[in-house]
Amino acid sequence: MKLRLETAAMDALTVRLFDAIDERNMAWVMAADTALRHAFGDALIDLVPSYTTLLIHYDCRAMDFVEATALAREALKNLQPADTQNGQLHEIPVWYDESVGPELPQVAKRAGLSVEQLIERHCGHDYSVFALGFAPGYGFMGLVDESLTTPRLKTPRRRVAAGSVGIADRQTAIYPLLSPGGWNILGRTAVPLFEYARRGEPLFRPGDKVRFTSISKSEFEAAGGDTTPLEERA
Repeated sequence: MKLRLETAAMDALTVRLFDAIDERNMAWVMAADTALRHAFGDALIDLVPSYTTLLIHYDCRAMDFVEATALAREALKNLQPADTQNGQLHEIPVWYDESVGPELPQVAKRAGLSVEQLIERHCGHDYSVFALGFAPGYGFMGLVDESLTTPRLKTPRRRVAAGSVGIADRQTAIYPLLSPGGWNILGRTAVPLFEYARRGEPLFRPGDKVRFTSISKSEFEAAGGDTTPLEERA
């Protein structure tokens, strides 16, 4: 860990802990999150943890940049990694099928795997939630098995169905609502991520873990899943 403090705005400070994405970062990021929340107290407006950094938005009426920097540095002076077991494990059932996951065969071919082997490999790891962003409830997760590394689509889709599960580079994610998107779509889940976010209770939080499980079409339909093929939404 290489602590650096950077100006983000007149009332915001970026704490940079690492330079590269790694699942092992999260124990340090979450420890820093706890320490900074305690240190800033009522002067904290928002604190946003991410892959390698935390953004501190503080009340500039309560302190200036010099004071905020000194406070952050002191809070992180003897930082120790958090117990990552404290994060919640979410099991997300996914219907993997080419009709709702049109890149399923291409990603498998790129990896030198059968579709069944690809599904098994995607489900064979508990993914860390690194950050929330792009859309309400959208969690950036990783890292997928290196063999599944796949670049984003050259031309993003205008409409990606809510619940679509995708891969981009070594990350995986679920689209919480109908939106544009350029990730490789492998399948779909019926878990209503946007509904959780709209209530102010996003299902995923940084530091949580996500485990995907493969289910059949009938199980997906029984859970309320929409089986409309993705490309019919274009």
